[in-house]
Amino acid sequence: MNAQALQGWRTVAHFAAHPPPADWRDDLARRIGRRPRRVGVWTELAMYGARCCLDAAGEPALPAGARIRVASRRGAWGATHAGLAQLDAGLPMPFTFMQSQPALMLAEVGRCLDWQGDASFMLCRDPQRLLQLATLGAAPEGLLFGVVEEERDDEPPCTEWWRLVAA
Repeated sequence: MNAQALQGWRTVAHFAAHPPPADWRDDLARRIGRRPRRVGVWTELAMYGARCCLDAAGEPALPAGARIRVASRRGAWGATHAGLAQLDAGLPMPFTFMQSQPALMLAEVGRCLDWQGDASFMLCRDPQRLLQLATLGAAPEGLLFGVVEEERDDEPPCTEWWRLVAA
């Protein structure tokens, strides 16, 4: 994706980890001052990438008028797969089910950025349209946009984020 070519927006910071470094979880805990609890890997990857991008932008917190948009091809694949397997085994609705919900991820990302506002999750398989869709209706304070994928088969995990403001 080419965020620089997005008309009307300026890239303030870009962060990409394809895959994240081996110590990324320790780095996340250091950046946010705590270890995340009861969240899945997908949420942790989103928190890590979002915080690193905001740090690269030199912003201690995302401005209140900005929005967060997160995209993925599969969402919380590991938690979804584990939750369905537990359900098939006859277990009651597992806690893993909560970890599969994009709303939980969005809440945790907002929490680690000390931010509340307009956040949403997008499924879009056309990478050329992702940023276009994410910027629709965004305020001048801009947006924090990320693409987050868990490890699956031969694909390593990745977290890639852009901090965009109106040009």
